[in-house]
Amino acid sequence: MTTTLAPPVPIRKAAVGALGILALSTGALESVVAPTIPLLERELDMSQSEGALLSIILLITGALITPLAGKLGDRYGGKKILIRLMAVVSVGGTVSALAPNLPVLLVGQVLQGAMIGALPLSFIVVREHLPAGESKVAIGVVSGLFVGGSMVGMLSAGPVAEQLSRHWMFALPTLAVIGATLLVNRLMPTDPPGRSDGSGIDWPGLLLLSGMLVTLMLLLALAPEAGSQPLAFVALVLVLAAFVAGWVRVERRAAAPMIDLRMLARPAIWKACVLTFVICLGATMAVYLIPQLLDERGDGYGFGAGATEIGFFLLPGAVAATLAGPLGGIGERRFGSRAVVNTGVVMMTVGLLAVAAVHTEVWHLVVGKMLIALANGLCVTAMMTSTATAVDQGDTGIATSLILVSRVVGSAVGGQLGGALLTAGTPSGTKVAAESAYVTGFVIAGVVVSLALFVTRTMSKGVKA
Repeated sequence: MTTTLAPPVPIRKAAVGALGILALSTGALESVVAPTIPLLERELDMSQSEGALLSIILLITGALITPLAGKLGDRYGGKKILIRLMAVVSVGGTVSALAPNLPVLLVGQVLQGAMIGALPLSFIVVREHLPAGESKVAIGVVSGLFVGGSMVGMLSAGPVAEQLSRHWMFALPTLAVIGATLLVNRLMPTDPPGRSDGSGIDWPGLLLLSGMLVTLMLLLALAPEAGSQPLAFVALVLVLAAFVAGWVRVERRAAAPMIDLRMLARPAIWKACVLTFVICLGATMAVYLIPQLLDERGDGYGFGAGATEIGFFLLPGAVAATLAGPLGGIGERRFGSRAVVNTGVVMMTVGLLAVAAVHTEVWHLVVGKMLIALANGLCVTAMMTSTATAVDQGDTGIATSLILVSRVVGSAVGGQLGGALLTAGTPSGTKVAAESAYVTGFVIAGVVVSLALFVTRTMSKGVKA
């Protein structure tokens, strides 16, 4: 017999407001690290490579959590999984706030990464309880408040860390997350479990991918010291190769793989993955290097900016990134993905090479960061949109997950490469990186991004798989 599911209970505006407050709080918690990386490096005696790891660890763990959260939400109900994930985020924020050293802070950031998987669940919950028109408005409100929270966190992190302590810049938004989660739990009606597709969770694939990404980060962090520790470096290379081989083998044989590697055989998909990788590599190198250069106190370069000033200098880039999403979607529909990606690649290349050549005034870095952030948003939006529409509806999740993994790997390589270059360019006995290390980083990023034009030349105007 076919079981008739009861219609979902409509939600009130107060419940949508609670989700919005939750998005605002998580956005603030997610963004406090970026403007305070130089401050954290000094207080925790971190190398530049370790600072780069801290700047990307939340994104990486979030990318691993997101597909798992979707599966669990479908199986047990969106609200139930959302509340549990936010509980993990609250624990992560508390650990980050109390962290006495880098290893404990990294654990906190790993736990906070659950917020990336939790936010899509809030959209699912809204769609289940509201008509189509109202759900679009509610999703827009929640998304906008998350972006607004990111800006609040970026602006407030520096003053809070400098006037109170680094502990409070994590503690305050964490308290807000805890309060908002309790509010959502009280006001949001429970949704029934969805219709599962019957496939299990690809735990072996998830664990192997996690090991692969962690090993890759450790390998890049150790790269500047490879000459003094050759055995450790070679051992990590072998471990990484083993993880990659094991992951490929498991994903090919899994009945319901987390990442369907057979999809990569489609030209539209592998081209989108390559483009996403190189673009995110270039963007993440800039995201890491520009705050470091603003903080730098070198002879004739750097500005000695504090965490508060860095937050203000990075704000225009955050605004540009916010505008890039809708602009990329409009451009992709009107001109095609190839035109949007070409525009973004050229814009990012110009921004990176311009900062490498001219960085004697703060506004040089501010404008360069705006160009890079806008270009990154345009390209990633175009890639996600074109990929999602280039495959059958049933393959959308698989295709977009490949883009997500490419984005994470590109970000990991870019951030760690930037940190490795600064570590290698810092003379022994000093904490001031040579100006040439920054120039080299921006040039490498610009050249790598420009290579994407060779891939876009082979794309059709509207990508089809």
